[in-house]
Amino acid sequence: MEYEDKAGRRSRPPSPRQNVRRNLDFEPLSTTALILEDRPANLPAKPADEAQKHRQQYEEMVAQAKKRELKEAQRRKKQLEERCRVEEGIGNAVLTWNNEILPNWDTMWCSRKVRDLWWQGIPPSVRGRVWSLAIGNELNITHELFDICLARAKDRWRSLSTAGAEADSEDAGFPAADREASLELIKLDISRTFPSLCIFQQGGPYHDMLHSILGAYTCYRPDVGYVQGMSFIAAVLSLNLDTADAFIAFSNLLNKPCQMAFFRVDHGLMLTYFAAFEVFFEENLPKLFAHFKKNNLTPDIYLIDWIFTLYSKSLPLDLACRIWDVFCRDGEEFLFRTALGILKLFEDILTRMDFIHIAQFLTRLPEDLPADEVFVAIATVQMQSRNKKWAQVLAALQKDSRELEKGSPSPRH
Repeated sequence: MEYEDKAGRRSRPPSPRQNVRRNLDFEPLSTTALILEDRPANLPAKPADEAQKHRQQYEEMVAQAKKRELKEAQRRKKQLEERCRVEEGIGNAVLTWNNEILPNWDTMWCSRKVRDLWWQGIPPSVRGRVWSLAIGNELNITHELFDICLARAKDRWRSLSTAGAEADSEDAGFPAADREASLELIKLDISRTFPSLCIFQQGGPYHDMLHSILGAYTCYRPDVGYVQGMSFIAAVLSLNLDTADAFIAFSNLLNKPCQMAFFRVDHGLMLTYFAAFEVFFEENLPKLFAHFKKNNLTPDIYLIDWIFTLYSKSLPLDLACRIWDVFCRDGEEFLFRTALGILKLFEDILTRMDFIHIAQFLTRLPEDLPADEVFVAIATVQMQSRNKKWAQVLAALQKDSRELEKGSPSPRH
């Protein structure tokens, strides 16, 4: 009765083959079965030529699949070989840095061999030591001074959280309200520093370390305080150094002329840096320079964010660290050379864009920028204009600016 139809007639139970076919929509058969399987009994059999054609198609599909598998295997093998090559190179570089360069830093750091190694990227395991030595400690900050500044910062956090700003109304001429604003801004900025890493946010392993560095700095330099963007610089240093050494490097780094001009928002000096940048922009990329001028796109639109965070917010972290490597070697000039390298890399794209799209592109660079391509582009940039190097051009523009302020403009250089 199981197979009796509505009319009461008995029907044959379906064959397993028919059951499979009825369920095709839910349980697809293999490619082989789809092509080679005979047609259902209620349909005419395949003609011999059609069956042959289907078999040939199947064989071609199998051949293509094997070809793809072979190509994928070759790609994986090549990737593995490249990874091994890179790891071997890093291992050799670590030995060179540890055994030859760092013990003889004063005599070797400026040699051609070391400069070439520097350009290739400093191995992560020695990066912190190299950065510390390259940045230096002109401010003579000690670990004890850091401890004092940190203790004062913690006292302020406690007083602000308990008694409010009125608990300590003045300190070295800087109102408590300003200090409170700095401390609140630190808390806010830390939460959005490298959010994808999830290590600097509340509860993360580097949160307290970053908070300590930034808080201590506001006490060390209350005249500067905390400025948005500092958290990215401190975060990169904290990934490569312990807390006290990161603070020392951070304070000395921000004391450099370019960083101090930007973080103290010295508009006159910032404009001088932008003018110097444009001299080399026009020299290296005249077509793109003219296009930017036509669209009234000024350097501040994209350079401020790049310089404020030393590219750590704008570029992938591993690439930003390589930029820092050479920045520690060459100084502020390399920050602007890097900017020109990025513009060079995307010159063809940028020349086809209008103001809005250029600004959007440069303030949100692609997240998958290959480091090697960026450094190839940077290498093509010449930081010399009319036989003058970066420092000479900047000094001449600063002199012109001072003369203009006095009301007696000097001849153009």
